[in-house]
Amino acid sequence: MTAATAARRVPPGPPRRATLGLLRKLVTDRLGLMSEAARTYGDACRVAIDPKTLYIFNHPDYAKHVLADNAANYHKGIGLVQAKAALGDGLLTSEGKLWREQRRTIQPVFQHKRIARQAEVVAEEAAKLVGRLRAHAGGGPVDVLHEMTGLTLGVLGRTLLDADLTVHEAVGESFEAVQDQAMFEMVTMSLVPMWLPLPKQVRFRKARKHLRHVVARLVADRDERPGGDGDDVLTRLIESTRREPDPRVGQRRMQDELITLLLAGHETTASTLGWTCHLVDRHPEVWERLNAEAVEVLGDRLPGHQDLHRLRYTTMVVEEAMRLYPPVWILTREAQQDDEVGGYHVPAGSDVLVCPYTLHRHPGFWDQPERFDPDRFLPDRVAGRPRYAYIPFGAGPRFCVGSSLGMMEAVFVIALLSRDLRLSSVPGHEVVPEPMLSLRVRGGLPMTVRAV
Repeated sequence: MTAATAARRVPPGPPRRATLGLLRKLVTDRLGLMSEAARTYGDACRVAIDPKTLYIFNHPDYAKHVLADNAANYHKGIGLVQAKAALGDGLLTSEGKLWREQRRTIQPVFQHKRIARQAEVVAEEAAKLVGRLRAHAGGGPVDVLHEMTGLTLGVLGRTLLDADLTVHEAVGESFEAVQDQAMFEMVTMSLVPMWLPLPKQVRFRKARKHLRHVVARLVADRDERPGGDGDDVLTRLIESTRREPDPRVGQRRMQDELITLLLAGHETTASTLGWTCHLVDRHPEVWERLNAEAVEVLGDRLPGHQDLHRLRYTTMVVEEAMRLYPPVWILTREAQQDDEVGGYHVPAGSDVLVCPYTLHRHPGFWDQPERFDPDRFLPDRVAGRPRYAYIPFGAGPRFCVGSSLGMMEAVFVIALLSRDLRLSSVPGHEVVPEPMLSLRVRGGLPMTVRAV
């Protein structure tokens, strides 16, 4: 084989005659599609789903190349491109100069010192959640996922926006409609006109209008009530977008960025907390260890930032939950120029997918990958694992800017829940993952509550 031939080597994959079946799976079983591709074709797979050709890479080295080493060649891809209809040009979907400006604007809000100062607020919101759940102790089931959404919106509002998001009803429901539409756009390749009066489209248009009203109200409230430390996200966005020469462009950009922040800032953490509660319930021995650690470290007080390194087992439980159910289950890119990944040729314009859901289950890097085992995040076991085998917050330049806040929030909540309450699944209720923009629990998570 010549060097030129090797450079043009393409990954294995299903034949084109399988397109209809693949399209059906893309609509009905996206996790199954990714898992089957990894299981059948290995670390690199080429899937032709007209008019797209997807290159799926499932190896830490390949993920590192696409997401970090040659990140400049890979812009946001399928799914997130379509999400522009829902989210506009926010940090999640923008590219190039605009993305760099947005990142520079928001990055200082997530500096370590500022996040540490927010620990008290996060602990207070976590305690409020425990109080709301405690009110259901001994009674019927409560939708834990709904409660987690309320918690994460409360934390987001107080820590990043210096605003009370709890006064804005139906924000969570509006974002569900946005996610539904973004995924609909992806699986239909944006071939269905937005103006068609399909129920999904109508629901999305109403949700988008509601979210734009919410962010406009947030900005108006800030104009009427300057406050906070002057360095929250809302203040920084208002100042940065008002420098736009065209006020209309500035206003739309600010709305796009705020809507994106509201979605990314609450949805992923709420999903992680839901999955963690579900997994802990299924493994009573894990709950026992969580409870013992919370009692030993916290006693009867709320956690502080200094407790994060002491709540080590709680952190490992959250990390293991994110391994099995990563909040961002797929990372999509589009190659701008021809490239080579793992010896395989990737043509310019190709859709490239790195799937944390399958990468975190790669049998070459994870012993008994389907098993829930928090101890796999003990330091000696982590040391022997490739860095890019575990990427729950993404990787490279687009690594999640809010990862530290999200982890602190999740650890504090799980510690307080494990110390004070016991959550149990409802017999007969099937917990099913739903891969949208985030990997959420389909249809909610009803659980009963018992006080400890």
